[in-house]
Amino acid sequence: MMAGKRCGIAALLPMMAGFFVMGFADIVGPVVNQVKSECALDDVTAGFLPSMIFVWFFLISLPTGVLSGRIGRKNAVLVSLAVTVAAMLLPLAGGAGRPWPYFAAFALIGIGNTILQAALPALLGNVTPPVLLASRISLGQFVKAICAALTPVFIYVAASVMGNWRLVFPFYGVLAAATAAWLMLSRIPDERETSGGLSVPRTTFGSCFALLRDPLVLALTVGIFFAVGLDVGFSVAIPEFLKTVYKVDVNMAGTGPTVYFVGKTLATAAGAALFVRFPPAKCFPWCIGLCVLAVAAFFVCSGPIAFLSCVFVASVASANTFVMCMGIALDKLPEKANEITALMVMAIAGGAVVPPILGFAQKCAGSTGLVWVLLACLAYQAVLSVCMYKNAKENGNE
Repeated sequence: MMAGKRCGIAALLPMMAGFFVMGFADIVGPVVNQVKSECALDDVTAGFLPSMIFVWFFLISLPTGVLSGRIGRKNAVLVSLAVTVAAMLLPLAGGAGRPWPYFAAFALIGIGNTILQAALPALLGNVTPPVLLASRISLGQFVKAICAALTPVFIYVAASVMGNWRLVFPFYGVLAAATAAWLMLSRIPDERETSGGLSVPRTTFGSCFALLRDPLVLALTVGIFFAVGLDVGFSVAIPEFLKTVYKVDVNMAGTGPTVYFVGKTLATAAGAALFVRFPPAKCFPWCIGLCVLAVAAFFVCSGPIAFLSCVFVASVASANTFVMCMGIALDKLPEKANEITALMVMAIAGGAVVPPILGFAQKCAGSTGLVWVLLACLAYQAVLSVCMYKNAKENGNE
């Protein structure tokens, strides 16, 4: 038992490094303007760069679940890291001033990141008891957030110290390759075999879609759809609210989401400790209830400081929604981890749906419309959280 525990802890470290690599996808935000300037791209063309990453969550999440079932979760993660390394070589290989290497690189980053997000949380289940999965995933999200926070710093150092901002790509490539080597050498049980040596049922597209017949899995998958939509919605709404309601300078308003992401980073770190002591289903309604109150307070905030204070509270309260939804599902059906993570990563496509709705709401109702869209996303989360709490209480898991 002690040896197994040591094996689990030793295997956990390279997986946390994998979550750091998962944060590489956030490079697209800081470098869009760099690419736009270097390649003389217009606003419309440059706007497609983030889409090159985002579209793959919808397209290949389910194939990743099938792939994990065929070759194993660890091997699927290694495939994602190999794709990420290849992606990081393209910007330098293509030369400066040419846009196609960046589009190709971001497409590969998106493919690698989708595979990683679908396979890595499931792989955690190979060395983590189901009751601790939410805690471990929250810790991984914290590591991912650290990468996102450090990316602008890395780009600045590459540009100012090394004289070429594009050097951040090979640097990330080396980190991804080192993570792959570390994971490859780690002793992680293969989930495709039971202790008796019998094969586990293979993951298929049919088994993924069949899981949606489970009301709990379907509800939690839709919950992640709205959770990601809410996350993107905050990023869009915060600067718009500062600019239009409080007449904050455009450049200063653009820094507003920083408050949101700081709160999110701190909350994911706290979640890693919180979910060890309390089940996600018990925390869920309290978190969503606090977030609803903070967002509703947007209507009555007297100034930008009060508004950003509410943003911070809302960020802390909603930061672990993704983790709680996935943790509850994996705790119920750990043997279906491949299917669950594939479905829930596919639900990240919710981030593409909410921004257009925000734009339409703002056009119809001004800044007030933005708040109503956020509250609409939270309304589903509120109902879901109460249902999950009642379900856990009835099953004696409170």
